[in-house]
Amino acid sequence: MEGMTVTAGVRAVARIVARDDGRGGTALPVLDSDGPLALRRTRASGAEARVVVVGAMSGPLGGDHFTVEADVEPGARLRVGSAAATIALPGQSKGEARYDVRLSVADGAELHWLPEQLISARGSDLYVTTRVDVGAGGRLVLREEQVLGRVGEEPGRLTSRLSVRVADRVVLDQELACGPGAPGGWDGPAGLGGHRAVGQLLVVRPEFDETPVTARVLGEHAAVMPLAGPAALVSAVAPDALRLRRLLDEALELLDSVN
Repeated sequence: MEGMTVTAGVRAVARIVARDDGRGGTALPVLDSDGPLALRRTRASGAEARVVVVGAMSGPLGGDHFTVEADVEPGARLRVGSAAATIALPGQSKGEARYDVRLSVADGAELHWLPEQLISARGSDLYVTTRVDVGAGGRLVLREEQVLGRVGEEPGRLTSRLSVRVADRVVLDQELACGPGAPGGWDGPAGLGGHRAVGQLLVVRPEFDETPVTARVLGEHAAVMPLAGPAALVSAVAPDALRLRRLLDEALELLDSVN
């Protein structure tokens, strides 16, 4: 129609609701997905329900808009992973692609959000937002890993924003932009320092209120920092995805051992 701008692209929404089943386990009364997003229930582990996000096709491509939502109700325990890395690719549309994650963890609930890496391929343009609300007694482990370019390839444009509230209090709100068109310095000594993999691990636990995490450097390329409220953030950079995962796994083991 004249005067209207039409942006090509796929819209897809996946939604999970986890609920205490009253028998010592966790039920999944809502497990809905469409388009290129598919949710698969896997075998539970004790009280914890487990779900895998499967990408049924390549993407997100330019102009696509994917949304994943998870709501963990009081007493429920949920672990969410993905079947493979997500690859942001250029598409026929020149528009920006979006990938939105919305997580809610109630008081007394627990969520482990552990997707595989997000890879920013050359020519892509992706804006990722992750918004998390955790109740006063909620527990969360959230991992984000981003790889800039495939092997031997320059990265696309990637902007990632992470916002976290605990007991209605903002404890983290940060944004990282990398690749062509990003603000200058993102790849310099004050940014990624030439590394092509960047990640963070966010841990929220009620016991951190009484025993806050101590800020420390973990080797040469990672650090753990206490946040306001019962939370801690680990930030890391690495030459590749394998070494980034190793750094974040070691950081989680450290947090488990000292608290």
